[in-house]
This record gives sequence, structure tokens and C-alpha cells, in this order.
Amino acid sequence: MAITNTSTGSASRIAQNSTFERVARAGYVMSGIVHLLVGYIALRVAFGGGGTADQSGAMAEIAAAPGGKFVLWFAVVAFVLMALWRLAEAAFGSANKPDKNSREGEAFRRVKALGTAVIYLGLALTAFSFAKGGGSSSSGQNKGTTAKLMESTGGKALLIIAALVVLGVGAYYVYKGVTKKFLEDLDTNSQLAKRLGTTGYIAKGIAIAVIGGLIAWAVFDHDPSKASGLDGAFKTLGAQPFGQVLLVLAALGIAVYGLFNFFQAKHAKM
Repeated sequence: MAITNTSTGSASRIAQNSTFERVARAGYVMSGIVHLLVGYIALRVAFGGGGTADQSGAMAEIAAAPGGKFVLWFAVVAFVLMALWRLAEAAFGSANKPDKNSREGEAFRRVKALGTAVIYLGLALTAFSFAKGGGSSSSGQNKGTTAKLMESTGGKALLIIAALVVLGVGAYYVYKGVTKKFLEDLDTNSQLAKRLGTTGYIAKGIAIAVIGGLIAWAVFDHDPSKASGLDGAFKTLGAQPFGQVLLVLAALGIAVYGLFNFFQAKHAKM
């Protein structure tokens, strides 16, 4: 117990450093901006416009705006500190939920924190590549990686496992939205939090699940081009019957998740 208390105290001290906390919370703001831009690009695509409706497309939009490079450098710092906060949770446990529930529940929270840290590190790397004047399409990278893995049986097995994991993550997001479990991570249970979180988590969960489905489809159809990430997920929805309506709804849902990120910037427990 003494070790657990010491670990929890370490996580608490790291998260509660005022400067660290402010910049880490800015990671939620930057994530919100990215999701809003992804939603905007998807909406533009729905009405016949162009663009890549994923993180790289959003970063490219930021880079092209006046002062965009400064925003991206700030995003790199914010995303890295957010990742470090999550890594502290993965290593020491949550400072806000010490010794809660079962050992299995604690293990799940630590694995989730580690996964979230990886996501934020990925965002930091993407922001860094565009901030220094580079950057490339995420969908193109996904296709290239998928093509290499599909050259071997082991690689195909890894892709199927990845598809199942992504489908599981998507299902978890939907579950978290439907059950409002996200409220456990906030210091408020206001109606606004419930509405934004429910809509945002369900919409993002569906989008993530579609990505997992596309990975599996790419393997079984021997076509790496189908594994094109979030942008491919949106465009797959757009190609269905009533596709424009589906794409508009998906775009609005992702935008709502972006708004929920702004809400988290103020109300997330840290």
C-alpha cells in the first residue's frame, strides 16, 4: 500500500504542477481544433470540395493559415506534455482514482492511459512535421505501411489483429458515449457535458470502427488502398446510399467531439 500511495503521490505532483497542467490542458484545446478542422474538411468533401479529412489534413490547414507555424509549435509542446501526463498515469496510476475498484480495473486504466499517450505523441509528431515545413498525408502513409505488411503472412496477421484492436477501440468509444462513462473523467456532470460527450464519443467511435473495418477489408480484398485511415472512413461513408447525408452527420459528430475537447480543457480531472 505504501508503494501505491507513493506512486499515486508522484502522479499527483506531476499533474498538479501549475505550469505543466496549463500547457497539458492546452493539448485538449489543440485536439479540439484538429477535430473541428477534420469535421470542416469532411463537410467540405460532402458538398463536392477537396481535402484530406484526417489529422494531417487538419495540420496542413493550420500550417497554411497566418501564424499557423507558431500554433503548430505550440501544439507540439502541448501534445507532448499531455502525453507525459498520460504516461505518468500509466506508470503510477491515476491521481484522481487511487485504489479504485479491482486490480483488473486499475490495469485497464493504465493500459488506456498508455494508449492515449501514444495517440498524443502521434499528434505531436504530425504537428512537428508540419511545423518544420514538411508533413505528408496520413492516408498515404497508411496505405504504404499496409502494402508492406501484406507482403507476408505474418504481416497480414498483424493487420487483422490491428483491425480487431481498432474495432474494439471504436466500440469502446460508442459504449463510453452511450453509458456516459466519460463523466467519470470530468469535475462536472452538466447537461452540456452530457450532450457534447454523448454525441462526440458515439460519432468518433463509429468513425474509428469504420477504420478498423477498412483495414480488415484491405487484407481480405488484397487491396492496400482501402486502408486509408480516417479520410478513407469518411469517403467510404460518402460512397454509400445517402452518402452525403451520412458524411454530413459524421462531420458534425466529429466537430461535436472537438467541442467536447474544449470542455475537457477546463473540466478534465488532472
